Amino acid sequence: MAIEIGLLVAAALALVLAVFLIVVTYNNVVALQRRCERAWANIDVSLKQRWDQLPNLVAAVKGQMGFEQEVIEEVTRLRASYQPKASVHDQAVVSEATTEAVRSLFAVVEGYPELKSQENVMALQEEIERLETLIARRRELFNQQVYQYNSTILQVPALFLKPLFGWKTVDSFSADDDERERPTADIYVS
Repeated sequence: MAIEIGLLVAAALALVLAVFLIVVTYNNVVALQRRCERAWANIDVSLKQRWDQLPNLVAAVKGQMGFEQEVIEEVTRLRASYQPKASVHDQAVVSEATTEAVRSLFAVVEGYPELKSQENVMALQEEIERLETLIARRRELFNQQVYQYNSTILQVPALFLKPLFGWKTVDSFSADDDERERPTADIYVS
């Protein structure tokens, strides 16, 4: 009888420990999911702010830059291709391309002293540069949160709970291999 009670107590303790481990793991993974969502929302806010500012910059420089219309059209095209509901990967691709196009536009503006002297152009350029830096920092934070989440659900005990709760790995914010290479752009072709 004493052995049976001892076995029951041991089984009850094992069950309590297992339930405790499941609850703690579940709460940890849910917290990491929320962090990933919050980090992505912060990126999305910055992308939206940049999206809102690009037309102002394009409008400010458009009339002065006759033969660099390709650069302006590329910035405009990429701005139009921004889709807030697209996948992380698709948004990463568009964001990287937009960043490169904006850098090309800034390089062209450097070649026009009359544009550089206009306060509104310089203020817009500074604001967009600030947003680009903010986007880069937020991408880094997002990728860090994704790494923590993915690492957690791929380790024991979460690995065993993953199918039960439907946890899936999350894509980090990155560009394709061919997009990582520095593009060559001759923006002074007439």
